[in-house]
Amino acid sequence: MSYIQHGTSAFRKTSLALFAGGFNTFAILYYTQPLMPEFSREFGISPVTASLSLSLTTLVLAFSMIVVGSLSESWGRKPVMTVAMIAASVLTLATAFAPNFHTLLVFRIVLGAVLAGLPAIAMAYLGEEIAPGSLGAVMGLYISGNSIGGMGGRVITGALTDLWNWRIAIAAIGLLGLTFSLVFLFLLPPSRHFEARPLRFKSLLRSLGSQFKDPGLLILYALGFLLMGSFVSLYNYIGYQLIAPPYSLSQTLVGFIFVVYIAGTFSSTWMGKMADAHGRPLMLWIGLAVFLCGALLTLSPLLVIKIAGIIMFTFGFFGSHSIASSWIGIRAKRGKAQASSLYLFFYYAGSSVGGTLGGTFWGAYGWHGVVDMIAGFLVTALCLSLLLARLHRRQAAA
Repeated sequence: MSYIQHGTSAFRKTSLALFAGGFNTFAILYYTQPLMPEFSREFGISPVTASLSLSLTTLVLAFSMIVVGSLSESWGRKPVMTVAMIAASVLTLATAFAPNFHTLLVFRIVLGAVLAGLPAIAMAYLGEEIAPGSLGAVMGLYISGNSIGGMGGRVITGALTDLWNWRIAIAAIGLLGLTFSLVFLFLLPPSRHFEARPLRFKSLLRSLGSQFKDPGLLILYALGFLLMGSFVSLYNYIGYQLIAPPYSLSQTLVGFIFVVYIAGTFSSTWMGKMADAHGRPLMLWIGLAVFLCGALLTLSPLLVIKIAGIIMFTFGFFGSHSIASSWIGIRAKRGKAQASSLYLFFYYAGSSVGGTLGGTFWGAYGWHGVVDMIAGFLVTALCLSLLLARLHRRQAAA
């Protein structure tokens, strides 16, 4: 059976379905981020406590993806992804009616377990069904769905919260999620290269352990942790800075800051194509360098320069993530779903650790503290990318 090639009808349907899936995942996962100042105000909680509405979700998501990725080896890719999207949308609607912050956290924790079904499997599905020469392009489109979903979810919640309240904003995200779930269900082609395996936990554990034997995969896992830890930290706390003097922006305007995700939509697709043409090592290093420079620019007190820095930061993150995530499917020779799940485990663990740790730096040192933490993460990532490039050259020469 042939693989899905760029330019075909199946490729367009797959791209649109995974774009919808990526949009849904990130819109649902991150809609609480611009609402954290609202949670602090309404429930009388600190910024660090408010950040748990995201950090706990991503932590549970990280652990759940290891399990879900393994289950999909037996139950199939598309069925698990579809059920996950619909269930996550329903849970989002329930969250809109949470009577207190503790109940909201419970819904968000369950949401993290359910939502794991799509990101844990999407990269494995693409690695199995898409022709290798077209993988970078479709992965970029999937990541661009993530970026637009993250942007759209935040902008919608920010605007609707100003117009009505945060509960109506969350309910709107849930209804939008159900719509995108149906798009995903009807457009995504069934797996043609997937071979179901019996659900034997001992063999699954052995296969999972084998993913730690490749030093290149280990570096990619570490990169996922550092990339997402940096990214979430900036966006978790930039809202607190912008609604306070001297900026004093409204919730709607802070929500529209996330429009800069358009830069991520472009960079994930463009840098994915550039990686196919010029090599992943070079483009990954460039993406990380742009990522770091953007973080440093946000230290400027001038709002226009700060926003320019956020744009660069977002461009570098999504481009780097697009390259690293597509590299997993190519480097993993067996158990691609598990390798993808492990990458995303560290990716979302980075979101939990970095997102909450950033609050500690914010409370102790202000915005400079947050950026210092991010810079430390990204300098480490640059060093690891150089080591990964050396391993890549050795493998190519062998």
